[in-house]
Amino acid sequence: MDHYKVLGLTRSASKEEIKQAFRKLAMEFHPDKHAHSSHQLKENATLKFKQVSEAYETLIDDRKRADYNIRSNSYRNSANNYGGNSDNYNRKYKNEYRNSYGYGYGYSRPADAGGSASIVTKFEMVLRFMTTRAFLLNAALAGVLLGATYVVDAGGEALWKMQNSGKSFEEAMESVEKAKAFDDKR
Repeated sequence: MDHYKVLGLTRSASKEEIKQAFRKLAMEFHPDKHAHSSHQLKENATLKFKQVSEAYETLIDDRKRADYNIRSNSYRNSANNYGGNSDNYNRKYKNEYRNSYGYGYGYSRPADAGGSASIVTKFEMVLRFMTTRAFLLNAALAGVLLGATYVVDAGGEALWKMQNSGKSFEEAMESVEKAKAFDDKR
């Protein structure tokens, strides 16, 4: 269902035009207006009213409208690229799948199919994985933990230097070992 066609608008319609078209069609197809109409007419009007309402809700919200425009454009482009016929689409998609991966449905992968197409495909798969929300959240958490470890380590070193000027940690440990050895001899 094309929301723009339902409201009788073009894709460049303003919010005000969307509101006006919705008000006009909502008044025309509102179920209360058709309460005393025949059952079939009432059902048709209710269905049309629901379509008009859905179209309005989608097109009046900027984010929903942008998402709808992107989805409807990609659908239209794929239909144009594949002749608008699902059989053509499936046939062409399977051929592209076979060509890009070196094998198709029900075929085993040939030994020499690891060419540049499979490298690009593997790169795309890794890139898609690395841009998923879960991966990005885990990467951010790891970064925070590593940063906190560095800060604690640097803070400990700074604290040691403030309390023990002139001695390194290794020298202090040698002194402790000597003192233990001296106490053990006694």
